[in-house]
Amino acid sequence: MPQQSAPPAGGVSPVLVGRHTEFTALTAAVSAPPALVVIQGEAGIGKSRLVRELLAAAPGGAAVLVGHCQQLHEPFPLGPVLDAFQHHGDLIEIDGLSPVVGSLAPLVPEIAGRLPDPPERPVDQREARHQIFRAATELLEHVSPAVLVLEDLHWADTVTFDFLTYLIAHQPAKLTIIVTSRTDLGATPVGEAFARAPASRTRSVRLAPLDVAEVGELSRHLLGIDVPDPIAMGLYEVTGGVPFVIEEVLRTLLARLPAEEIPSHPDALAALSVSTALRDVVVQRLTTLDATSREVIDAAAVIDLSIDPALIAEVTQDDPRQVATALTSAHAAGLLHEHDGRIRFRHVLAQQIVYDATPLPTRQWWHARVALVLEERNDPMLSARIAHHYRRAGRVREFVQWAEAAADEAVRHGNESAAAEFLREATTDLATLSIDDRVRIATKLGRVAVDGLAHAESAPILTRLLDSQQLTQAARGELRFALGRLYRQQGFARDGYGEIERAVDELHDRPDLQARALAVLAAPETVIDVPLVVHLARSAQAEQAASRAGSPEVELGVRIARASLLLEQGDPSAWQLIEYARHDTVLLTQPREHARAAINWAQGALHIGYVSRADELLSEGRAIAERSGSPRLLEVYELVGAMMDHAAGRWDGLAERTHDLASRAFGFGAASFEARYLDCLMLGSLGSTVEAADRLTELIRDCEKVGTAWPLIPARAALARLRLTLGDARGGFDEAAATLDQLQRKGMWTWAADALLCLVDAAAALGRTDEARPRVGTISAYVRHVEAPAISVAATMCEALIAHVDGDIENAERLMSDARTMAHAAGLVQVAAQTTERLGDWRCARGAADGPSLLIEALTAYGRLSARQDIARVTRTMRRHGVPVPYPWRGGRPTHGNDLSRREREVVGRAAAGRTNREIAAEMFLSPRTVETHMSNALRKLGLRSRDELDADVLEAGARG
Repeated sequence: MPQQSAPPAGGVSPVLVGRHTEFTALTAAVSAPPALVVIQGEAGIGKSRLVRELLAAAPGGAAVLVGHCQQLHEPFPLGPVLDAFQHHGDLIEIDGLSPVVGSLAPLVPEIAGRLPDPPERPVDQREARHQIFRAATELLEHVSPAVLVLEDLHWADTVTFDFLTYLIAHQPAKLTIIVTSRTDLGATPVGEAFARAPASRTRSVRLAPLDVAEVGELSRHLLGIDVPDPIAMGLYEVTGGVPFVIEEVLRTLLARLPAEEIPSHPDALAALSVSTALRDVVVQRLTTLDATSREVIDAAAVIDLSIDPALIAEVTQDDPRQVATALTSAHAAGLLHEHDGRIRFRHVLAQQIVYDATPLPTRQWWHARVALVLEERNDPMLSARIAHHYRRAGRVREFVQWAEAAADEAVRHGNESAAAEFLREATTDLATLSIDDRVRIATKLGRVAVDGLAHAESAPILTRLLDSQQLTQAARGELRFALGRLYRQQGFARDGYGEIERAVDELHDRPDLQARALAVLAAPETVIDVPLVVHLARSAQAEQAASRAGSPEVELGVRIARASLLLEQGDPSAWQLIEYARHDTVLLTQPREHARAAINWAQGALHIGYVSRADELLSEGRAIAERSGSPRLLEVYELVGAMMDHAAGRWDGLAERTHDLASRAFGFGAASFEARYLDCLMLGSLGSTVEAADRLTELIRDCEKVGTAWPLIPARAALARLRLTLGDARGGFDEAAATLDQLQRKGMWTWAADALLCLVDAAAALGRTDEARPRVGTISAYVRHVEAPAISVAATMCEALIAHVDGDIENAERLMSDARTMAHAAGLVQVAAQTTERLGDWRCARGAADGPSLLIEALTAYGRLSARQDIARVTRTMRRHGVPVPYPWRGGRPTHGNDLSRREREVVGRAAAGRTNREIAAEMFLSPRTVETHMSNALRKLGLRSRDELDADVLEAGARG
C-alpha cells in the first residue's frame, strides 16, 4: 500500500479534488479575456482554493489584484476594489493615465504617489462617485492584462455592486474578473449585479459538496494513505462533503492517532457529529492557547475576519509585541493562516466559533471597547462599524446614535440603500428614545427608503409611530407624507394618495413639504379614482404653498410637476415650462432630480403620442442618470427605454427585453405593472393572443386592486383590442366602452386613443356604428383644443371609419390620409402602418392604382416590427384583393429559425447540450420561470413538441432559415 511519510504541511491537499469540470471550464474563460467568472457555494466548499488554482493556471504576465469584502456593511464605496489596488502600486506607471484616475489618490494613499494629481471633486456626491467608477475602471485597464479577484462578494455593500455593474458594462478587453460568493446566507445581489453581463463573457459555477468517492480521494491526499470505503463514508456523513470541514476533522484525528491507524478506528469518527465536528476542532485548538493569546484571539474574533494587530493592541491595551506573539501562537494552533500577505482566521466558520465560544458578557465588553477605540479616531467612515459594535454590546442608545450617523454618511455618498438599512435597524429600538428622536429617525427612514427601496420594511415602522399621541401636527404630517410615498413606491396607488392627501392639512406649518405633497397629488397617472379637476386644483395649491415656502428648489419641483400635468392633458404650454425647467440653474446642479424630471416628461410625452419628443427627453435624462450614479434610476430608464422602443418601432430583440423586464422584481411597484403591460403588448403583437389576453386580465385586476391609473387604462384598451382580434366583437366593444367611461370620469381624453379606435372597429363589426358616433363626436371636439398626437390620430381615424360606413368614400379616404400623415409626423410607427393598411384596403376596393403599393408598404412596416398578428391580417387583405404577397410572406411553412431571439437560441443551445432548466437559469443568471418561457417560445417557433426533439441538426436548420 503506497504511503506518504507525513501528511501535507498545513493539512491542505496538494491536489484539487472533485473540481475537474469546473476548473476546465473556468480555465478556458480566464485564458480568454474579457471574462467574468462567478464562483458560488456554501462556506468551506472550496471557492478560494479553486480561485488559487485558476490563478496558478492563468496566462503568464497577467497582473493579479485581490480584494476581500468585509462582513460589516460599510457605506464607503469600492472597499474591496480599493483593497486590491493598495498592494499593487508597482504595477502603475503614471504615463498614460488621465487626470480622472487621480480621484483615487485620497482613497488609496498607498498608491497616491503613482497617480496623477487629484482633480477637483464634483460638488454632487453622486457625480463624485461616478468619477471614482471611471477612475477605477481606467486604472484596471491600465494595469491589464490583469485578473481582478474579489472574494466574499456576499458581504459587499451596494455601492460595490453598483461599480461592478458599471465595470461589466465598460470591461477592459484584457481584464478577467473573478468573484466568489456564499450561497448559505440567503439571497444576495450577486446575480442581479451581473444580470446584464454578456452571456458569452460569463462563466458561473456553483460548487457542490464532494461525494463519497471524492471524500475518499481528498482524504488519501491529506493522510498519505488509501482510505477504505467505510471510512470515506463515515467522513462524508460527519462532514457533509464540505472540503474545509474534512480537512479540519482529519487534522483533529491526526492529533489523536497516526495516519495509518485512522482506518482501523472508525469509533474516532463516530465521536464527531455533523453539527459539532468543526466546533470541536476549533474549541480544542483554543484550549492550547495561554491566557494572553486567548484574550487576543477573542478580541480578534469580535473585530473582524481579517486581523488588525494595531487595532487589537489598542483594544486589549497590550504591548504590540505581546499581540504579535499571541497571534503567532494562534497561527501555530491552526486558528489563523496567512493569506495574500495578511493574517486572517482560517475561515469565517473558525472566526464564528471563536466568537461564540467567548462568554456573552465578555463579548459585549469587547464590542463596547472596540467601539470606544474606533470613536477616538474621529473618522466618519467608521460610523457603521461603531454602530455594529455598540449593537452587539447591547448599548442601545449609542447604537441608535451611530446608526443614524452611519445613515447620514451613506446618504452623503449617495448610498440610500445602506442608509435605509441603518435607520431600519435603529428603529427596532425606538421605544427607548424620546419622541423627538423617534420622529427624526423615522422621518429620515421615510425619506431614504423611497430611494433605498426598503419600502415593505419601513412602512410598518412609520405606521406604528403615527399611532402615537405625542406627535406634533407637523411631525405627523411629515411622517404621513413619507408613508404615502412609500405606499406609492410599493405600487399601492390608492393608499399612497390617501395618506398624502391626509398629510396636506397637517403640513400647513411646513409649506415646503406641503408644496411637495400637493405636487405629488397633482399627478393624474398615479391614481384612477381622482378626476382631472382635482389634480388641477392640487397643482394650483402646490404653487401657493411653494410661494409661501420661498425655496427655489421647492418652486422648481412644483413647476416640474405642473409641466407633467399639463403635458398629460395635451396643454401646449407644458412644453414652455419643460424648456424653462431644463435650463434652470437649480435643476442643473441636481442631476438626480434632473434625471427624474426628464423621465417623467418622457413618459407623459409617450402617453399622448409625442414619440420623437419623448425620445429626446429620454436620451437626455439617461445620460444624466448615468452621471448621477443611481442604478435604481437607471433601472427605470431601462423600462421606459423599452416603452420608447415599442412606440418608435424599434422592435428588434424587444420581446426578449420586455419578457426579462416583466420577470424582474422591481423595487418600484408601479414599474412592475408597466413592465407586465409592455410584455403583454409584445405577446399579442407576436401572435400569442390568448396568453396575452389572460395576462392582461390578471394585470387589470391587480391594477384595479391598488387603484393605479397607468397602465390600467391602456391595459383595458389593449384587452379590448385582443378580444376583437379573437373574434369576440361584443366583448371588445364592452371593454372599450367601459374604458372610455372610466376616462370620462377621470377627465383624461388624451389617453383614449386605443380604446376609442377599438370601440369604432367593434361597433362596425357588430353593425352598431351609430352607438359610437356620439363618443367620437365628443372626443373629436375635445381634440381641437389640445396638442396630443395619439388621440388626434385616433379621432381622425374614427371619423374616417364612420364616413366609410356611411358611404362617403372620398371623405373617408381623405380623413384616413390625414391620420396617416399625423401618425408619421408624431413617430407613431405601428399606427402609421395601420392607417396605411386601411387606406390601401379601401383604395384597392375601388380599384385605385396606389392601393396595392399602400398594402405592400404596410406589410413591409409590419415585417420590420415582426408583428405577426398585423402581418397575418394585411396578407389576408392582399389576397382578398388579388395583390401578390411578396417574399418572405407569401406562405408555406414558415422558417422559424429567424424568429428565435438571441436569448432563446442560447437557452435551446444549452438544452440541446443536456442541461436542465435550473442549470440553464444558474448559468445565464435568469429565473427558472424565465428559462421556461424562453424554452416554450423557442419550441413553438421551431415546430417541436418537447425539448427531447432538440438536436444540433434542428438548431442548424433553424439558423439557416
